[in-house]
Amino acid sequence: MATSTRTSRRRDAVPEPEWKVRERRRNILLKMGTTALAAALVIVYLMPMGYALVTSVKTPEQASDPEAPILPSQPATFEYEGKEYDILTVPIDGETRDLALVQPGRQQSEFIDPDNPEAGIIVWEGNWRQLDTVRESAWAWSNYQDAWDFINFPRMIFWTLLYATVTLIGAVSASALVAYGFARFRFPGRSVLFIVLIGTIILPPAVILIPTYAFFTQIGWVGTWLPLIIPLMFGNAYNVFLLRQYFLTIPREMEQAAAVDGAGPLRTFIQVILPQAVPALTAVSLFHFFFAWNDFFNPLIFLAGNRDIVPIAVGLNFFNGTYVNQPNLIMAASFIALIIPLAIFFFSQRIFLSGIVVSGAEK
Repeated sequence: MATSTRTSRRRDAVPEPEWKVRERRRNILLKMGTTALAAALVIVYLMPMGYALVTSVKTPEQASDPEAPILPSQPATFEYEGKEYDILTVPIDGETRDLALVQPGRQQSEFIDPDNPEAGIIVWEGNWRQLDTVRESAWAWSNYQDAWDFINFPRMIFWTLLYATVTLIGAVSASALVAYGFARFRFPGRSVLFIVLIGTIILPPAVILIPTYAFFTQIGWVGTWLPLIIPLMFGNAYNVFLLRQYFLTIPREMEQAAAVDGAGPLRTFIQVILPQAVPALTAVSLFHFFFAWNDFFNPLIFLAGNRDIVPIAVGLNFFNGTYVNQPNLIMAASFIALIIPLAIFFFSQRIFLSGIVVSGAEK
């Protein structure tokens, strides 16, 4: 009885209005169009990287041949009577066959069938130069091994990781402290100091390059890592700005509750503010790590060409200058250098992209 009642109710249900059907279809089309546009933009954006990846597994001949196909390949050959002959696509007897060119000629040429060489010579009349060459896949994965052997990657990765890790700890810690001061404390000249700090962002690096280099030369730091590490221990204007803006979104009620429990400013900063700012700290840390990993100009200047301690960006530049005529090796070395940054971003993207849940107070 209950089943029949539900069936009758379904039959008597009012049909969905036409405008709702149209609106639902329009929303579906809009989502499909947005997804297709996003996919197209991603493909266009990744095309240069895809081309570089394909080039990294080509031979020098394939990389330098302007008429070579995009994917790594080489002309197919067939060995006949101790010699190798190119395989061409030949139209013969109303069909297209892949035959090995044994004896080219102006009016007629001699071919051999690679699948049936016992059949003997096949004579074809026509200009063999107009025939298409059969190509077969040929991926030169050895380029990565060659690039690894040509460059001392372990040493350069060590110095790069040391530079990025040490400066990350110092820059993010100092920036977080300064940002917390600007976000929570009131003191004379706070606005002016913050404007001056932000103004350093638009200061061209070339303006301070010569005075900075002269100063570090006078104190004997040029040729070492000190000019690159010590200045970053005092924070960075970009990091301070981003962290200050995030700290302003954290409710003050949480700090007031910590003060009631007897926590001072430093303890509140460490135990209350920093745990709530994990996404912002992660973003700033990733930004700084990638900056340090890709930093080229500063190490090139302040390390004074000391190739024993150069980071990977400078080392790749030296490698590019040496093997400028082998783009396949240059691309292979570049992708080796990308492995660590890509892995770090892949494993940290969940924290980097996640929101923050504040318990006990409303934002």
